[in-house]
Amino acid sequence: MTEPSKKKAPIKPIIFAIVLLTAGYFGYQKIHYSITHETTDNAQIETQITPILPRTAGYVKSLMVQDYDSVYKNQFLVALDDAELQSQLAEVEADSVQTEADILNAKASVQNATTALKVNSGYIEICNVKMQQASSEYERNKNLIADQAITQKQLDESKFNYQSALKTYENALNDLKAAQSKIPVLESMVKKYESVLHLKSTKIEEIKLKLSYTKIYAPVSGKIGKKNISIGQFVQAGTPLFSVVNDSLYWVTANFKEDQIKNLFVGKVVDIRIDAFPNEKITGTIESISDATGAKFALLPADNASGNFVKVSQRIPVKIKLNEIEKYQSKLRAGLSVFVSAVIN
Repeated sequence: MTEPSKKKAPIKPIIFAIVLLTAGYFGYQKIHYSITHETTDNAQIETQITPILPRTAGYVKSLMVQDYDSVYKNQFLVALDDAELQSQLAEVEADSVQTEADILNAKASVQNATTALKVNSGYIEICNVKMQQASSEYERNKNLIADQAITQKQLDESKFNYQSALKTYENALNDLKAAQSKIPVLESMVKKYESVLHLKSTKIEEIKLKLSYTKIYAPVSGKIGKKNISIGQFVQAGTPLFSVVNDSLYWVTANFKEDQIKNLFVGKVVDIRIDAFPNEKITGTIESISDATGAKFALLPADNASGNFVKVSQRIPVKIKLNEIEKYQSKLRAGLSVFVSAVIN
């Protein structure tokens, strides 16, 4: 008689059951997670990026930083060639000195004219006295000639003296008027030169301001990106040289779908997972929720009234502050993709 065959253990059904239970467990976990959380992977780390732009044109004279260097606020970064501006400044300053000399000369002329005016006034008084004296002598001689107390020659001499004194007095008056008319002209010359000096002073300040623009300093602390310039290169005003990335200020911008916003509010704590560092457990707090969808900020916003409307779920930008950022600040980089999840309360 043959021995009865051993009964085989049901290994395959057991394995199938284990796989089925495992898949069911993880499937349940995923479904439960999706039901109890609002999530999005349309999110990234943001920071402040400050462009470095020259405010005047010129050739790059020196460059004090390299790609991705750390810089501090007010650190000297770039120098533009200022030889031409220095030459212009020296020329305008020399003109300014000449104008100051012109002002002094014009003021001296006014002073001299004022002094001459006083002299003329005194001379007029003398001429007036002499004219009055000559007039009295002439009138007296006219009376004496009637009594034949003097000769005709004496009368004629007194008449000539009176007429000469009168003419001298009239000439002195004319000289006074001429001197008086010169003073406003000379004073206007002073004002003219003072205006010219003011314009030159303004020009000097303008050139000095442009000279200050040839030295470029870091407006904020951080790390620079890739340089777009090299020594000897000519740059125009407003040309981007490079940017400074603020490495002390980070936040997350998460773009949630419009039907997820109802479960989000300012102050809500969310979980953040950085794709580059998936094992880092990071939390954040919602700081603000945009009042417009991302599409409204697009260069060419969609026009739903154009007749070819296709409904697309819109996304709302949500700004999230990172909690305890100092723990992992060295790992953060602007632009890194993150996954954001928020528990539905």
